[in-house]
Order: sequence, then C-alpha cells, then structure tokens
Amino acid sequence: MIKVGIIGCGKIAEVRHAPEYDANPNAEIVGYYDVAREKAEALAKRYGGRVFDSLEDLLAADLDAVSVCTANRFHAENSLQALAAGRHVLCEKPMAMTLEDCEAMVRSAEEKHLTLMIGLNQRYAKAHVKAKELLDSGEMGEVLTFETHFAHPGPEGWTGQKNSWFFSKKIAAFGAMADLGVHKTDLIHYLTGHKIVRVKAAMTTIDKHYPDGTLIDVDDNACAIYTLDTGAIGTMQVSWTNYGQENNSTKLYCRNGVLRLYDDPQYSLIVEKPDGTVTPYALDVLTSNKEQTSGRATNTGVIDAFIEALQNHTEPVASGRSALHAMKVVFADEESARTGKEVEVRDSL
Repeated sequence: MIKVGIIGCGKIAEVRHAPEYDANPNAEIVGYYDVAREKAEALAKRYGGRVFDSLEDLLAADLDAVSVCTANRFHAENSLQALAAGRHVLCEKPMAMTLEDCEAMVRSAEEKHLTLMIGLNQRYAKAHVKAKELLDSGEMGEVLTFETHFAHPGPEGWTGQKNSWFFSKKIAAFGAMADLGVHKTDLIHYLTGHKIVRVKAAMTTIDKHYPDGTLIDVDDNACAIYTLDTGAIGTMQVSWTNYGQENNSTKLYCRNGVLRLYDDPQYSLIVEKPDGTVTPYALDVLTSNKEQTSGRATNTGVIDAFIEALQNHTEPVASGRSALHAMKVVFADEESARTGKEVEVRDSL
C-alpha cells in the first residue's frame, strides 16, 4: 500500500488527485495540507485521512509520496521540500516558473533516488498511447508535419472563480501557454520521440479581464511553429477564449498516412492511409473542461501510473526528466514571443 499526502486542496485535487487515489486499491490518502484549511477538511471528510496544520507536519507523517497541487509559483518550493523529506513527488503541470527550478527538481529527485512525476495526463490518453505504438512500429513512417490544439473557455470554468490565480503573472507565470500549451508541446515530443529544437511563438491577451475591466496580465491565447530535430515542422495553438465546443485535437501527417487524434466525436483515433483505407478506433473520450467541473470526469490514468511506478520501482512515462523538455520549449516560446524572433531551444541537464 502506497501512503500519500496531498499538498494543495483546490480544484485539481478535488476532481482529479483525491478521487483517483481513492479509486486505486493500492493507494491510501494519509492526509492533506492547504493554507485554506476548509478545503483540506472537505477532502478529508469525503475520502478519509487527516488534515495537517502545516506542510512540515504532513511531510513528517508516515507516508511514501505526495501530490503537489498548489498554484504554479509554489510547485518547485513544495516539491523540493517534499523530496528533501524523502517523499516521492507527483507535481502538477507546469513543473515550475523557471527553468532553473525545473532542473533543481529533477536533480534533487535523482540525487535522492526518488520518483518525480509530472501530471502530463495527455501521455496516458488511450488514443495517444495507441498512436505512439503505431509511430514507434514504423507503420506510419516519418512524421513530416503536425498540428495540435487545445482550446476551451478558460480557467474560470474550471475553478469557478472569475478572478482566478491563473490570471496572475506573479502566481501563474504564464497563461494559456503554460496551462494548455505545455500539454500539447509535451505531447508532440512524446508521440514523435523527437526534440523540438526551434520555436517561433506569439502570446497575446485578447478577451480575459479582471473584475475592474482591465485585461489580465498573462496570455489568453498562444501559438507556435515548432521545428523538430528531424526537420519536421508543425503548429501548436492554445486558447482560453474558445466559447464553443472544446478542441483538444492533434493531427500527424506522416509519410505513410495521417493520424487524427480526438478530432472526431465518435472515434478518438482515425488512421488514414494513402490508398484510401480508413481505420477508426473508439478507444476513449477526453474529459472536457466542462465535464471535469460537473463531476463526470473519467480517470486520467495519472495517479494509477504514479502508484504503479512506486510499487514496481520503475520510472513513470511522465517522469520529471522526460517532462523537462516541454518546459524548455515553453520558456523558449516566451522568449520568442517577447523578442519576435525564432529561438533555439536550450539543451541542458
């Protein structure tokens, strides 16, 4: 039995981490900590475990691992504190607010022989897993170009707060780029198995406002052109201003056909071949932002993967080191958007 604690008891802990730990027969929630004690108490009442008065008290308890579900600015601080206490860490995305902090998290975990996993749930979506199998097998041939999208109405639909911390640069660092773009950037790296080496990005704020009517100080829309180390190019587009049906789709245009992912309401993966053959797969349905808040969310597979890795002493698919590349790209996106120039992705650690 893996004993876990939850640090930060906001919406992501409420609809993802706590219920998925509770549903896993090999996990036990020992306790919770949140600066807003009532949030921790609500989860403890529903799922069991105790509420701790401080993070130090939680980390001193009899537990093996923690989920870090706090706001972005606290990810590195909380994760490093947990690792220093000898606890395995599952940290929500984005990993941290600076590349230096991201690298410090990876180094700390590796030096202490602990697991650091990042909550990049798109790696575990069934159609993405199947698409990677097809690409790795060589059946689809080389990826030539791609497009990937993630667009929904914004974090206020997720958090229920019109003045969410997601809108504060001081607390969140990025807007849509870090909230959604890190998922789709990581997905391209995961599916293709290749690094993104150059970016040309734009980040802007178009429609999201604070209660006083001023625009929020992080991006609500972002897009980028990515070049892989193979020479393949493609686009990544994310938005908090999609007020229609959520778009969480990806297309990979390969030498031997096309992979369509989550762009069809019935089939999560469609394989199209040059001879006209079309093979549809009804593997799963990605839970939308709206469904997550309504309580109809499906299991992401993230918690199950974390617990399995700890039990089997194996590296999770979304390990801290493997997730580091997407963060390097996101920071390059920010530089490109600020300077208006194409930027080479820093290759370090």
